[in-house]
Amino acid sequence: MKRTVSPELLDQDLGTSTEIAASLRDLRHINDWFGGTRTTTRLIRRVARRARLSKLSVLEVGSGLGDVPLAAQRLLAQQGIELQVTLLDRLWSHLPGGRPASIAGDALRLPFRNAAFDVVSCSLFAHHFDPPELSRLVTEALRVSRQAVLVNDLVRSPLHLALVYLGLPLFRSRITWNDAPASVRCAYTVDEMRALLARVPVRRIDIYRHFLFRMGILLWK
Repeated sequence: MKRTVSPELLDQDLGTSTEIAASLRDLRHINDWFGGTRTTTRLIRRVARRARLSKLSVLEVGSGLGDVPLAAQRLLAQQGIELQVTLLDRLWSHLPGGRPASIAGDALRLPFRNAAFDVVSCSLFAHHFDPPELSRLVTEALRVSRQAVLVNDLVRSPLHLALVYLGLPLFRSRITWNDAPASVRCAYTVDEMRALLARVPVRRIDIYRHFLFRMGILLWK
């Protein structure tokens, strides 16, 4: 199945405020039901254990409402690991009001000093970038991180695409009906991601497969 890029409505903010809110809620359900939250939680736990830290600062890039890192924060707190979460998205309309700290900014030019956070994370965000831009995204995230960069994303496959179409009746947002299949079509395979990231200067790269058609990646400083 060839990678095919098509417009995602949420990414371009193409919808009413009500439609965008509904789509962001759908994203929360997708992550909760189909492995996104578990993937990020497990990877952050790996960082905490390897770095021997019980408290980590996490920047979530392309965060939307930040449901994934905030769910990981709650789950890891039960295991004695404290997360300080900061959210970054290019659009204020995608960010929650109030806490946690939320910033509108460019993922390719992060408005933070070097090594500002223990972990820089992104969930369902990497597939929006073509290979040259994805390399820039990861390089910039590495600049801002102290321990590791975490990538949580979809695995492209015909079976995954078929399952997405079967699952669309679970959601009512027209944005989700467009964006969910589009996300699978423009996602990377594990082999493609491994080859792409091999060019990035890091100490080590760990890539894991998770339920359901998720890949979790840790790039260690």
